[in-house]
Amino acid sequence: MGKIQTINPATGEELKSYDTMSVEEAGKAVEACHEAFLEWRKTSYEDRAKHLKNIAQALRDNVDELSELMTRETGKLYKDGKTEIELCAAIFDYTAEQGPDALADEERTHGDGKRGIVTYQPIGVIYSVQPWNFPIYQPTRVLAANLMAGNACVLKHASICTGSALRFEELCLNAGLPKDLFKVVLIDHDTSDTLIEHDLVRGVTMTGSDKAGSHIGAKAAEHLKKSVLELGSNDAYLVLEDADIETAVKFSVMGRLFNNGETCVSAKRFIVTEKNYDAFVSAFVEQMEAIKMGDPMDDSTDLGPLSSQDQFEKVRDQVNESVDAGATVLAGGEVPDREGAYYPATVLGDVTPGMPAYDDEIFGPVASVIRAKDDRDAMRIANDSRYGLGGGIFCTDEDHAIQLAKEEFDTGMVRINSFGAADPNMPFGGVKNSGYGREHGGFGMKEFINAKAIFLPS
Repeated sequence: MGKIQTINPATGEELKSYDTMSVEEAGKAVEACHEAFLEWRKTSYEDRAKHLKNIAQALRDNVDELSELMTRETGKLYKDGKTEIELCAAIFDYTAEQGPDALADEERTHGDGKRGIVTYQPIGVIYSVQPWNFPIYQPTRVLAANLMAGNACVLKHASICTGSALRFEELCLNAGLPKDLFKVVLIDHDTSDTLIEHDLVRGVTMTGSDKAGSHIGAKAAEHLKKSVLELGSNDAYLVLEDADIETAVKFSVMGRLFNNGETCVSAKRFIVTEKNYDAFVSAFVEQMEAIKMGDPMDDSTDLGPLSSQDQFEKVRDQVNESVDAGATVLAGGEVPDREGAYYPATVLGDVTPGMPAYDDEIFGPVASVIRAKDDRDAMRIANDSRYGLGGGIFCTDEDHAIQLAKEEFDTGMVRINSFGAADPNMPFGGVKNSGYGREHGGFGMKEFINAKAIFLPS
């Protein structure tokens, strides 16, 4: 039996040790979850909604404790943790309020006017594999939607936030959610693969890297199970020729540093037209250099540590490799002489294809600035990526920005003159190597359901 050790990335302090489960123990968790599902699927949408509302209230009642726990395990700013918990509560509320109508039976006709019914029925246990960057939000967006749909959920969370996962499970139980309907399993990757194969697992959803998503998606497909994958990205934010520079810089700094830069929909590549390049870079670098890095529990801190020493080393190596290939450090880039997995707010210029800063996702506070000839060239560079999760456009001509967002930007989400991570009422997901399927906005409630057709004779 293996061990999981959680560590505070700001201090290196060992927090807690956990025993991992055997294959047999994990399988029993799935079986218990399935048994709970058999009862849960019979409940009304209204009853399910009440449980979701209770969970939302439990999250709000424990916001300080949960935020501190997430900060200790992952280094996220305490104030960002509080924002995360409120978003999670809002997702449960939204799903409770919208679910009954979204999942209601539909009356249709077939043949020469005969009656038909489309009913949205749950399918069973959904296996959820989630990353560490939003320890409560990541499992929430799967759990809320699938509980409303009538499914059950088994969660394999990232090991570094094990404490957050177990506390979330406990809060749901304390809020009245039926026992075993939501189960956290502490397992390794090999055992995870056996759960995907398990006969009682009916769907698989995962958030993480495109490499991990390819493995999990293939494993699910091998066993003819539907999957939803929300994977990484190197989201491009375009500073077009008529952009307001002050607005562009404000939201570019915010978009790159939100959650210590460890967000799949962070602004990562900044594609700036020749006309605005010097003005944007000068102001952007100035603001990035002014960022205060420090204790994530301190409300005055702008940037905390990365989530782990491993993550710190990966970001450092990606920057060094990009610089070795010709990128220029315009701000940051020097590892601070201090305890903890801290990496400074960094801006790289002269970024070109073949560099990690151009091709890959740097999951940390590192901005890649790319020069474009004009608006058309900026759009071309933005789409020159294997990813397609989100992106942004800075442009004072809103109609033009909308047209580009609708018809040209090859992503699942586009922000115009703004930055934000997620909203309960808007779909969340991407295209290309950023995955497939949608969460939020009502879409997630129908990802793992049986849209069943009932044909009546008259």
